[in-house]
Amino acid sequence: MRNLFQLLHNALSQNQDAVLVTVVASSGSTPRGVGARMLITKEGRLAGTIGGGAVEYRSQQLAQTVLRQKNSRLEYFQLHKNQVEDLGMICGGDVNIYFQYIPAGDPNCLALTEHIESLYSKGEQSWLITDITQGHLGGLAVYSKKSGLFGMDIPSGIIPRLGSRPAQHQDGPNLYYCEKLIQAGMVYIFGGGHVAQALVPALSAVDFRCIVLEDREDFCRKELFPGAEQTVLIDTTRIDDFITVREDDYIVIMTRGHKDDALIQAQALRTPAHYIGVIGSARKTAGVCAMLRKQGFTDEDFSRITTPIGLNIGSETPAEIAVSITAQLIQVRAGRNRI
Repeated sequence: MRNLFQLLHNALSQNQDAVLVTVVASSGSTPRGVGARMLITKEGRLAGTIGGGAVEYRSQQLAQTVLRQKNSRLEYFQLHKNQVEDLGMICGGDVNIYFQYIPAGDPNCLALTEHIESLYSKGEQSWLITDITQGHLGGLAVYSKKSGLFGMDIPSGIIPRLGSRPAQHQDGPNLYYCEKLIQAGMVYIFGGGHVAQALVPALSAVDFRCIVLEDREDFCRKELFPGAEQTVLIDTTRIDDFITVREDDYIVIMTRGHKDDALIQAQALRTPAHYIGVIGSARKTAGVCAMLRKQGFTDEDFSRITTPIGLNIGSETPAEIAVSITAQLIQVRAGRNRI
């Protein structure tokens, strides 16, 4: 999402009109769910996807029509059995897609994209609000508890209804689509080996913010970790000197040995981190737990640790392990978002 808004800013700055295409409602087995987005200019799709296939193809055509007519619109795709077959699709369901026309150089949208970038830089939990009222020109706003509302004016009753899951909210004649833009929580990855190098870009691709922490200079180089917000050279005996772990954060431990794992785990267990995952075999886990018990840690403490880390998909290579860990963190995040 961050990259999409950066590209939107660039397009508007370069005197290009744009259309932000968003799935605002879906039912059944549609290719992508609510919140899927893509950015279209006259040159075609710049970023994002709403699932590929015929619906995406038609949406790209409709986006070009929106660019010519300079009007936002809400479209309903009713993918019932016969229509699904006609479209050559293997999944059905209904999907509502909003096409928001944004004129080149629009000062309000440019300011909004800059504000969104600042929110990403600060990791500030926030929500994106889109006016999807049929017949309106459309509009965008972003809200965070710390920075307040930025962008278009919205009714005061919308803010208290913002939640963890995407939703449409009616206020009088107006309809608003609201979704969380930036998730709270940083992923702190201890260890900069091959798995960490594969993990960071995988996590970044699904909107996790990552910081890599290492005590070896050769494994702490920024170029090894595309997508990492920071790489930090640390003293592993004093991690509190380098980071402040909060209750929304994730800790991933993949250091080079038992001793370092135990050292980091002991400090991680003294933080309020929501998730603590450790790479390693059952034998390694038992050895580390034995070391930690001597320091006074209990079974209740160990219940906070997920080890071996990642979903059990039979992964072996660093890239495969990275996929399994990414999948698990997506699962954990999705569970937190169900309200």
